[in-house]
Amino acid sequence: MIKIGEKRVPIVGLGSWHMGEDSHLRNQEIESIQAGIKLGATVIDTAEMYGEGKSELMLGEAIAQLDRESLYLISKVYPWNASKEQLPISLDRSLKRLGIDYIDLYLLHWRGSIPLAETVEALEHAKQVGKIRAWGVSNFDVADLEELYALPNGQYCAANEVLYNLGSRNIEYDLLPWMQEHALPLIAYSPIAQGDSLGNDFQKQESLKKIAKNHQATVFQILLAWTLRNNQTLAIPQSSNPNHVKENIVAAKIRLTENELAQIDKIYPKPTKKQPLAML
Repeated sequence: MIKIGEKRVPIVGLGSWHMGEDSHLRNQEIESIQAGIKLGATVIDTAEMYGEGKSELMLGEAIAQLDRESLYLISKVYPWNASKEQLPISLDRSLKRLGIDYIDLYLLHWRGSIPLAETVEALEHAKQVGKIRAWGVSNFDVADLEELYALPNGQYCAANEVLYNLGSRNIEYDLLPWMQEHALPLIAYSPIAQGDSLGNDFQKQESLKKIAKNHQATVFQILLAWTLRNNQTLAIPQSSNPNHVKENIVAAKIRLTENELAQIDKIYPKPTKKQPLAML
């Protein structure tokens, strides 16, 4: 479990990027979301950007008959909709599509031209009126967070969602240490790296295959277990396959040994210098 805002949630949630866009896959996607929830993955991540609202609509259908209080729903606002005037409108549209009265965690999807101070003010107002329980950011690097924390109420940021997986370890150089120092939770999107990230074909890597065999797991489960290795990260892998969703949830129980982690570090080393924040 990991604490975000005032609530403790499971370390594996359900991503929904690209879901809801193909009507032929709708029933399967809903089945996958519901299967994940039944297995304890009660955190669901979406955004108004995903299919221009279609992901939220699909999720709204998937959770319509479920206990709202048992779920932790995350959505995100476009940066150009993050003004005092527009954010409440975008938020209401997301709430309507999801069929709920409040969002647990509402994120600024990435930096835009609207001043951060204005966005924070709009987010704080949304929290005060009860339409969100907490707010945070996504795709923020160290300089962005330092600017945010210097603002009135900026310290109420509840999480930062960024790209993080074995093929994209850039944040370990300075962003992750900064977040740990400030007790700011990390939400990792694309935590399994889609099998081939930054030229690394993980499934063909013999060491990873051996480690997977040791744990009676798949290479993809080892990739997710690596992302979760410190129990301080919320990972939100996306899958429209109920079996893969189950495998992702089981991966949270895999404990990699120090020797296995050292083997992985040799093949995919930690960053040794500052690099631009990677985004998908």
